[in-house]
Amino acid sequence: MYLGLDLGTSELKGLLLADDHRIVGVARASLSVSRPQPLWSEQAPSQWWLALDEVMRSLRAAHGDALAAVRGIGLSGQMHGAVLLDAKGEVLRPAILWNDGRSAAQCAELTAAVPRLADIAGNLAMPGFTAPKLMWVRTHEPEVFACIDKVLLPKDWLRFMLSGEAVSDMSDAAGTLWLDVARRDWSDELLAVTGLTRAHMPRLVEGSAPSATLKRALAQRWSLGADVCIAGGAGDNAASAVGMGLVEAGQGFVSLGTSGVIFICGAAFAPNPAQAVHAFCHALPGRWHQMSVMLSAASAVTWAARSFGLTDEATLLAAAATLDPAARAQAPLFLPYLSGERSPHNDAQAQGLLFGLTHAHGPADIAYAVVEGVSFGLRDGLDTLERPRGDLALVGGGARSVWWAQLLADILEVPLALGEGGEAGGALGAARLAWLADGGDIAQVCQQPALRQRFGPDAAQAAAHRARHARFHALYPVLQPFFAG
Repeated sequence: MYLGLDLGTSELKGLLLADDHRIVGVARASLSVSRPQPLWSEQAPSQWWLALDEVMRSLRAAHGDALAAVRGIGLSGQMHGAVLLDAKGEVLRPAILWNDGRSAAQCAELTAAVPRLADIAGNLAMPGFTAPKLMWVRTHEPEVFACIDKVLLPKDWLRFMLSGEAVSDMSDAAGTLWLDVARRDWSDELLAVTGLTRAHMPRLVEGSAPSATLKRALAQRWSLGADVCIAGGAGDNAASAVGMGLVEAGQGFVSLGTSGVIFICGAAFAPNPAQAVHAFCHALPGRWHQMSVMLSAASAVTWAARSFGLTDEATLLAAAATLDPAARAQAPLFLPYLSGERSPHNDAQAQGLLFGLTHAHGPADIAYAVVEGVSFGLRDGLDTLERPRGDLALVGGGARSVWWAQLLADILEVPLALGEGGEAGGALGAARLAWLADGGDIAQVCQQPALRQRFGPDAAQAAAHRARHARFHALYPVLQPFFAG
């Protein structure tokens, strides 16, 4: 039995996986985000620990025998967050999260200081990454910076609490802008620019390798056995790919979570900074991936449902689905940049927009515009990546809507495949990495799930979607000069 723990932005999930691929049990605990100032996004790590304890107690109550049989734990988590520890291992300030946009000035500073940044780190400097966050802390909170002994990513702080070991994996570390992604090692040059050294960094392991052992006191507290191995784990997207069996070049997925992601596996390091493509290490040795990321996907739907009196996301999607093709053609256009944007614009100042509103438009028109706008943003990202070979797997909360899945396939012009258990996401991938760390074989462990439903693009809709996408695509460059003001 293997336990996958996935630390997301809105919840922490625990999943028990048997070695015949059965998902034995799942438990969740909700998390909240603090936004004390515009562009800021923070969480207290103590909230993660309370959520983990809640998840473990729930699993013990519902699946005590399975939990007692766990041989390994895998960790998946939201990437890029900065957890700062002092020499005693105490947290110095709230963690700065992946969708925090305060460090745009530091990104410019980092880019100027290291012109070959993208060649080393595989990525442009964006406020979401960890290194600019530390530069912001150095400038604005120097008393905190002076006390830093270790910088950990969110899931790696959980590992530290579970084991006492400061360790990270290649896929998550690749999202810091401190990793030499081709060499899969820390870059002393990039660390030095941010005022840090290797001593401030966790030890690195591959995602499928053992990294630490669960503390015996915690094993007793949660009724696990002794000597439970903790795998290296992965950033949330790489873990999701492992959970779906997407580990070979050309395979990929699209995720409709809080953020929107298109992920394509590769056999080599392939940076494309000119189009704000992310080039990261995959969770398995000797493999990499490309990724486009938009900051507001399903979260834009949540915002719209709350703001326009549509009760919840399901109600909004149902309203959007009522529009016929003629009404769709007259709907407003929506720019989904509610938290700035990464791919392909790399613009923390970008803002959301409803364009083309008239008296004829009602809640259903706005609902459609929002869902379409998120889908167009994903299409912009797909157009910057190497084309997938075959279907893209579809995951994330938005994947529960059959209507949205079909609309997205039509707009992307790529078949989408919804697999059994796809909603398990990073937690399943984390459990699989624990299985690999316990000696499992990649071919046996990283199987693709059974196909639940396939969404082929409707060629009859292509011309209409392309025309509206062209108008959507033209809005950002016209408006971009006004966002910063």
